[in-house]
Amino acid sequence: MDIDNIYLGDCIELIKSIDDKSIDMILSDIPYGISAEEWDVLHNNTNSALLGSSPAQTQAGKIFKKRGKPLNGWSEADKKIPIEYYNWVSSWASDWLRILKPGSSVFIFAGRRLAHRCICALEDAGFVYKDMLGWNKQKAAHRAQHISCVFDRRKDYTSSEEWSGWKVGNLRPVFEPILWFMKPYKIGGTLADNILEYKLGAYNENILQKYDQKTDNIFCIESKSTDKGLHPTQKPLRLMKLLIELATKENQIVLDPFAGSATTLVAALELNRHFIGFEKNENYFKIAKNRIIETTEAPIQKNLIQYM
Repeated sequence: MDIDNIYLGDCIELIKSIDDKSIDMILSDIPYGISAEEWDVLHNNTNSALLGSSPAQTQAGKIFKKRGKPLNGWSEADKKIPIEYYNWVSSWASDWLRILKPGSSVFIFAGRRLAHRCICALEDAGFVYKDMLGWNKQKAAHRAQHISCVFDRRKDYTSSEEWSGWKVGNLRPVFEPILWFMKPYKIGGTLADNILEYKLGAYNENILQKYDQKTDNIFCIESKSTDKGLHPTQKPLRLMKLLIELATKENQIVLDPFAGSATTLVAALELNRHFIGFEKNENYFKIAKNRIIETTEAPIQKNLIQYM
């Protein structure tokens, strides 16, 4: 499999073509398994209301187009969603471990609700769980509903007054977890020896200054206008660059099995790292491919302008 390319297809199958111990980092915004979109439904769905819309969502406009399952689910079968998500992560975790070099870092964006299942699945596959980093995105849509509105529709105004100020749902989700794993180094060896052999296992604290971050495990990076519009879960390019520079050196290989609009791949390209990406959705694959081509040609265009 060639580096510096993105491939169309299911990453669970495509990754089998990658050689053992050939990748230096995996950085990926994986599906959260919370039924946000059709590609995020990773459980057995038997209810026709899933991914439908409610009057409240219609009023919200573009922010919330689809409806996921309520926290309790609609049936006893819905309670299996967490274990089904764990099983899905387990279906590819062992291949992730196989292709990485010892000491390699894995950064996974995972939803708050099922992140613990992702952690368990990768630990069970053999990864070391280093930390849960936090991305404070500073701005986030909030759809928690006033319970008083429900009572008003029922014309139960007594209950509406009693529960004024109370909401159904969650607090504003300005924090997203970034799970940090490492492939174990040789048993009986030292991390310092592994760093000398593979140039992996440490992190570059100095790079945090470049991104105006403290030496903490919370990153405050706001999305720019250029970080939106290509994918519904698009992450900031600057954030992906930070994570890549935190644990790799130039010319090392970064893999994103769930490439989406190719933010990880573009970040790697601009930082003089090699990359491999997989994307299952043909529409996002085309967007990603064009974005990579535009990024590749940008320095050439800039040089042409300088010499005209």
